Formats: sequence, structure tokens, C-alpha cells
Amino acid sequence: MKFQFRDLQAQYNAYKTEIDSAIQRVLSDGQFIEGKEVRELEHQLAKFIGVKHCITCANGTEAMTIVLKAWNIGEGDAVFVPNFTFFSTAEVVAFCGATPIFVDVCRDTFNMDSQKLEEAILSVLSEGKLTPKVVIPVDLFGLPADHQNIDKIAKKYNLLILEDGAQGIGGSINGKMACSFGDAATTSFFPAKPLGCYGDGGAIFTNNDELAIIVHSLKVHGRGEDKYDNIRIGVNSRLDTIQAAILQVKLKAFIIDELEKVNQIAFYYHEKLNNYVEVPTIPKGYYSSYAQYTLKLKSLEKRDGLHNSLKNFGIPSMIYYKKPLHQQKAFSNLLVDDENLSVSIELSNCSLSLPMHPYMNEWDVEQISKVVIDYLTK
Repeated sequence: MKFQFRDLQAQYNAYKTEIDSAIQRVLSDGQFIEGKEVRELEHQLAKFIGVKHCITCANGTEAMTIVLKAWNIGEGDAVFVPNFTFFSTAEVVAFCGATPIFVDVCRDTFNMDSQKLEEAILSVLSEGKLTPKVVIPVDLFGLPADHQNIDKIAKKYNLLILEDGAQGIGGSINGKMACSFGDAATTSFFPAKPLGCYGDGGAIFTNNDELAIIVHSLKVHGRGEDKYDNIRIGVNSRLDTIQAAILQVKLKAFIIDELEKVNQIAFYYHEKLNNYVEVPTIPKGYYSSYAQYTLKLKSLEKRDGLHNSLKNFGIPSMIYYKKPLHQQKAFSNLLVDDENLSVSIELSNCSLSLPMHPYMNEWDVEQISKVVIDYLTK
């Protein structure tokens, strides 16, 4: 058996003619930076997500950084992030000079626990050293966060919301698309993401006209009227035209075909594994884009044992994430203890993600599931 965790080669083969043609058009036009494909893609993405503005940039991490800079987030500010997610969500906060406040997650969804969020806000206010400013809920593994409750809490305490949709694009809650929640949202086009290009790329989404103007300026050296008019300190963060052209092809496939297919693969996994292991929970009204298909095992030993067993059969699996954010060495200066972050710690010890992509079929799921079940029942 030979499996891919996310099979980008199969995707390329399926759309080879369209992708090659899109790349060739850019090569023929010679507009490698800020070509027409970039503007076209931004328009298509804004329409798909259901927002007024989509501004592309170099990657998902810079997308978040640019928004925080546009909001003047810095020293003395508290920004609330889920404790179980990739490092960049908290990294951008520290990079801007603000302080990340780690919030535990819900065990069933892996996403920020809204009750724990309010407790964390009250704790910061009670301590009086930092000013609560922003919440960054993450749409982890393709499932949108608890945006309805998070929005209520943010409004209650006058906080801005930056939705980290790096893994969530394509997901939705009652038909409202991921990357349309909060005051702004970002996504990543890293190749392994649900919608990925063939390099780095990212985007910012918002309905706020003023924010969109500032973001457009910040991403190109603080540009004003033209490239030699610099009205603020910015960065150089643009999506290459070739990547935009590739994403135009892949966005069409994503909408028409791939989202439905990954949900069908998830259904096959659910059907075969549900009686043996904890499979992903999708709350009523939610739709996942399944960036990952993540199981919960009963212990660290069981998780690592299954990881090794799958490897022996040539089946790749991934551990997201071996350490919760508060245990990362880069944040050791914050002196955060484990007391209110127990769920994140447990998930770091028991979670394992199986191969998941639109180019799998039921036979693939059956073979992978057989290895999982044989290991768990031996």
C-alpha cells in the first residue's frame, strides 16, 4: 500500500491542462508581480467568502501580522489565542510586541472554548497589567470556531476579532462561510492547506473599507498614492501572479468538487472507525473543509503506537500538535502554568491525523481503517 497524507500530485494530474495553461499565460504576459490574475483572484475569493474585500499577501502569517499592525496592536495589549494550534497564531502577537493570552480549547471540536475565553478576559482585567484588545479564534482542522459565542463575548468587552482561517477556508456555520466572521479574517495558501498554491501565499478578508485601505498600504511598504509615496511603515508582502493563476484553477475545483469529496471521505472514515476510536465531531449546522481528519486516542502510548503501526504499513499520519502553545520555549518568559489548560495538554498527547484529501476513495479509507482497527483491537 502507498498513500499520501495530502496528494498534491494527484490534484495536479487532475487539473494539469488548466494549471499549465494558467502558468503559461502569466509567463507570456510577463506580469509576475501584481498581474491581472491577482485582482481576479481577490474578486473571486471575496465573492466565495461573502465579504467586500479580499487582499492577498505573501503568506498566512504575514496576513495576521498586517491586520494586527493595522489595528496598532503592540506593547501592553493582550491578545487571546487558542492554546492548541500552530505556533504562528501566537507568534504574530508577540512579534507585534503584544502579549498572547492562551485560552484552552473544547475537547470535542479542538477549537477555542468560549467560556474559558471569558474567564481569561476577566483574569487579565482583574490583574490590571494588560489591556484586552483582540481575540484570534482559529478554525482548526477545517472546522469553524464557536464564532457566535465568541462574537458575543468580544462585543461585551469591546474586543476586535481576527479569525484565523488558515485551515478553515471552505467551512461554514449555517451557510455563513469561514473567513467571513469577526472584524477581519485571514487564510493561508500553503500547499497542504484545503486551498493551496505551489508556494507560499495568504489573504485577508474584511467588510471594513477603512481597514482594507490600510491593509493595502501596509502590504506594499506603506504605500500612499504611488510606489514612491510612503505614508506609513509597512512590509513587502505580495502574492506572486503565477500563484494567483494557479489558485484561480484550484479555487474552481475546490468549490465545484473538492469540498464535497473530502466530506464524503470523512463520512467513510466515520462509518468505519466510529465504533473503535473518537472521530471528529461536527456540531449541528457546521460544515468542515477537513484540513485534517483527526482522531483522539486514549493515551499518549496508544497514539504513538498507532502512529508507528501506520508507518509500518506505508501510511503517513501526523501529530498536531506535540506541544500546546504555552509549553513552547519561545513563550517560556510568560510563565504560564498548566492549571487552566488541561484540555490542550490532553489533545497534544492523544491526537493523530490520518490521510485526508479529495483524491482518496472508499478503498483507500477501508485499507487505512483496517490498520487502525487491527491495532486498536489486538
